[in-house]
Amino acid sequence: MISTKIKLNKSHLLITEKMKNIKKVLIALDYDQSAKQVAEQGFSMAKAMGAEVILLHVITDMVYYASTEYSPIVGFTGFMDQSLMQLDTKEGLEKATLQFLEKFKKHLGDEDIQTVVKNGDFSKTILQTAKDLHADVIAIGTHSRKWLEDVVMGSVTQEVLHHTTIPLFIIPTRKKD
Repeated sequence: MISTKIKLNKSHLLITEKMKNIKKVLIALDYDQSAKQVAEQGFSMAKAMGAEVILLHVITDMVYYASTEYSPIVGFTGFMDQSLMQLDTKEGLEKATLQFLEKFKKHLGDEDIQTVVKNGDFSKTILQTAKDLHADVIAIGTHSRKWLEDVVMGSVTQEVLHHTTIPLFIIPTRKKD
């Protein structure tokens, strides 16, 4: 019989102890096609820890959403009926965003998921919402092919990373060619 001993150091024990205290996970979603991946992985991590899940979308500039050249709401044929969405008013955009988050809630199969729509600067609003809701972890995606470069060189994820005191669960996503 072979006996194996696993030596745990103090930092491992501290991390394990902190993970037991994770009660709320804030999952920040945008309208990118990778949002499904971010929601699923963030949800999976939260459920593995027995934590409450909060889905957040931040609305920033109305012009961004109403542009005829570019729509941030792409790749959601099965999620959204875009023909019924009125993105030219703040109220219409907020309603469409709540529908978007509710579809994710249904997709994830957990009616206890809280959905939140906020207005403001992406990173500042994510951080403030996490603080206001007492989130223990923020799950957020990064879209670069070289996800580490994206985190290091710029993006909403970088801003959140550099200004948070709350642990991040960064989910690298890849755009399809």
